[in-house]
Amino acid sequence: MSLLALGAMLEGRHEYMIVDGNLLPDPQNELDRLIREKQVDRLAITVMPGPQLNEAVPLCRDLKTRHPRLTIIWGGYFPSQHWDVCLNAPYVDYVVRGHGDQVFVDLLDGLDDGLQFEGFEGLAYRHTETNEKISNEMPALPHPDTLPDYPYHRIDMDRYIRRTFMGKRTLPHHSSYGCPFFCNFCAVVNMVGGKWVAQSAERTAAVVENLVKTWQLDAVEFYDNNFFTQQSRVAEFSDRIVPLNIRWWGEGRVDTMLNFSDTTWRLMEKSGLGMIFLGAETGSDATLKRMDKGGTAATEKTLEIAAKMEAHNMVPEFSFVLGNPPEPEKDMEESLQFIRKIKRINPKSEIIMYLYTPVPLSGALYEQAKEDGFVFPETLEEWVSDAWQDFNQRRSTTMPWVQNPLRRKMLNFERVLNAYYPTATDIKLTAFRRFLLRTASAWRYHTRIYRGALELRALQKFMAYQRPDTSGF
Repeated sequence: MSLLALGAMLEGRHEYMIVDGNLLPDPQNELDRLIREKQVDRLAITVMPGPQLNEAVPLCRDLKTRHPRLTIIWGGYFPSQHWDVCLNAPYVDYVVRGHGDQVFVDLLDGLDDGLQFEGFEGLAYRHTETNEKISNEMPALPHPDTLPDYPYHRIDMDRYIRRTFMGKRTLPHHSSYGCPFFCNFCAVVNMVGGKWVAQSAERTAAVVENLVKTWQLDAVEFYDNNFFTQQSRVAEFSDRIVPLNIRWWGEGRVDTMLNFSDTTWRLMEKSGLGMIFLGAETGSDATLKRMDKGGTAATEKTLEIAAKMEAHNMVPEFSFVLGNPPEPEKDMEESLQFIRKIKRINPKSEIIMYLYTPVPLSGALYEQAKEDGFVFPETLEEWVSDAWQDFNQRRSTTMPWVQNPLRRKMLNFERVLNAYYPTATDIKLTAFRRFLLRTASAWRYHTRIYRGALELRALQKFMAYQRPDTSGF
């Protein structure tokens, strides 16, 4: 969707192709072929931390060697946060920071016209004379209602339709930019500074109706950072899509949604809302306060929304950030006990667990991490090392505050929890296999003996039951 958003801005102004490396057996050689055959002189890549970064570094390094005159532009979450590290690499020419809808077009126009880039908000670059790395101010958030619709005709949409636990034919949409909150472990904060802008409920519903009717969908996912920010918009949208008879999913915030009226909750249920992703974050009120979670800073609210969603036939998908400084062991233990409490209230709750990883300039937790000896890499080659790939996927064992015994404790608990409460998103797991997993793990869950679990490891190899967030949902 990030590439479709940029493509929408380029329509009628610049010739372009969208290439999804995830769908190519050999993206490096395929891109090399396209660059040669179509005489491509600019390559723009969106880069997330983790697997995308791991692929982008050797790919761009190789393509720059093969095509020295190729201008390579990076954008996305990772370059927005670490633009200076990206520009340390000779194979990255420009970085588009934040929401690049307009600055990307301005950059291409500027390259055509030989302009200087001092006033281009959201652009990072090297000075042509001094080679100094420069970043202009972050761009303002473009209002989605002022932007054109995605050019779906530019890609093979059938390749993106998936079967999920919500439906047989599922596609995503992205209807808003930003988030109005300042959680200091979240990379979105540094990109948008507490701003949030959204498509109107009418336009969002129209987009969903078009997706449903054009591609015969029965489910839609919203990848907004916070879909449920404004109650009136959510209520109107829910009311408008009731006739579509679909199921849908989105990300929200506990305290915001607890303020929704009963009428809005009934509308959301009637419209087919099946699951909401919510940041529970921790079982410690003290840690929530250090996270700057604001009104969410009461674990009792998480328990309250778990009960409310069960009453409305919705599945809460709670994410937890474990092992937070300054007392990671205590933080993790409190969270594991809290997760068990959630499951007693709403057994259908999905639980996703990560280890705390800092983001730049993010407040008290980041400052504590630096005091403990944490520093970010200064080169892309270090970022794609095995140790930092684990960090990017929140599975690191080398962070100063989270050593391997603490990580093992989380994984052991996670293995037992996901066997005793198999995720609803695993559409391949039959009722019999769910029964087998629950039976095999019951004694461990009730006695709280999580270590070892050789029998569950064997079942994992036999049935490949999943963590909630690895289901492809």
